[in-house]
Amino acid sequence: MEPKTGESKIWIVGIGDDGLAGLNESTRRRVEAADLLLGSAATLRLLDGQVPQARREVLDADMLRAVEQVRAARAMERPVLVSYGDPLFFGISRYLTTRLGKDAFEVVPHVSSMQLAFARIKESWDDAYLTSLEGKRVELVLDRIRTAEKVGLFASSELPPKRLARLLLDQGIDYFRAYVCEHLGQPDERVTQVELTELAELDFDPLHVLILIRTPGRPDRAARRARLLLFGNPDDRFTQSRPRRGLITQAEVRAIALAQLDLRPGRVVWDVGAGSGSVAIEAAQLVAPGLVYAIEPDPAELALIETNAERFGVANVRLVAGRAPESLGDLPAPDAVFVGGVGRLAAPVLRTAFARLKPGGTLVANVATIDALATSHQVLKSLAGEVRIWSIQLARGVEQLERVRFQAVNPTFLLAATKPDGREPGVGLEEPGRLA
Repeated sequence: MEPKTGESKIWIVGIGDDGLAGLNESTRRRVEAADLLLGSAATLRLLDGQVPQARREVLDADMLRAVEQVRAARAMERPVLVSYGDPLFFGISRYLTTRLGKDAFEVVPHVSSMQLAFARIKESWDDAYLTSLEGKRVELVLDRIRTAEKVGLFASSELPPKRLARLLLDQGIDYFRAYVCEHLGQPDERVTQVELTELAELDFDPLHVLILIRTPGRPDRAARRARLLLFGNPDDRFTQSRPRRGLITQAEVRAIALAQLDLRPGRVVWDVGAGSGSVAIEAAQLVAPGLVYAIEPDPAELALIETNAERFGVANVRLVAGRAPESLGDLPAPDAVFVGGVGRLAAPVLRTAFARLKPGGTLVANVATIDALATSHQVLKSLAGEVRIWSIQLARGVEQLERVRFQAVNPTFLLAATKPDGREPGVGLEEPGRLA
């Protein structure tokens, strides 16, 4: 769609700390000829003493009002909107082109300051969590930082580096080294490398890029912002290992698995391949004063189970340091078994666990691949006759500006099999309580 008669296209031009000097000749002439310059106060200051004939207008921090300012600017003959770095990389251009249409604009990018900042500290940025702090809910940003390896953050007047550092430290997130990059590409360019405790005491120029690099081998800290649930707690409530984070049984999958296990107070549960202990801990809450045995060969994971059990206040989880199926022989017979994270040993683990399972008890297995699904189904069907199977594909809602998008979670499979107890269906089974 072409602009309506009498409406000009707005040129969105990315600039750096060197202002007009950093632009190519044609783009510089475009800015010098502007009769209206729009942009943030900080970006417009980069053009102080330049383009004297142009009227300047600071864009409102409220995005809806900023859209109306830009819409009105199209009545001018030569409007230019200046943006810091690449206008399409966490800049206002994405929002404006969505609201007013792409045909209303021409976009000329500058080298992104984020790209320059990562180059200065000699780190790749294709695997980093990158965002702007402007207008973001701080608790959502903290959650993403908490589980990241690398972080690149554009500045915000509301959340300067010292305040962000204090918030991170208050959450127990102390495992990053910080790099604050100021005046990139200028003679007074400065890169400050500090620990978060030092960052919390320092002030910086409002136009900066903050990079956080995780200390190797440090586990995630669990989120502290919300109360803990009986089961189905969000994944971030558990401290998880690095770099294996993400292998935790997902909250929604965990809730289904625990429901199928039919857990009741006083029962004995095995969590085979317990990892960081999310299933074991929630099962322990459901069966107390019964016991849950968390079987896990990795000492680092066993330490995380202890940390998580302490956080959730459960005292009925018993750690079993060993690899299944060899480590299962001396454990008390279980009323329910959860199997996850056993990889290629799925078949022998399932056979051994099902053999030890009490009659009438249920075994639930969580697998991630088609091959493991086929193997597990074949084994359980030969043992129990009937197997219940779920293919679980989740997408969680994520707020982005004024919209909600859905972020996919890795698909996974659940299998459940109940061990025959020799009774006819419906005979001698426990009945749920009724209201009088």
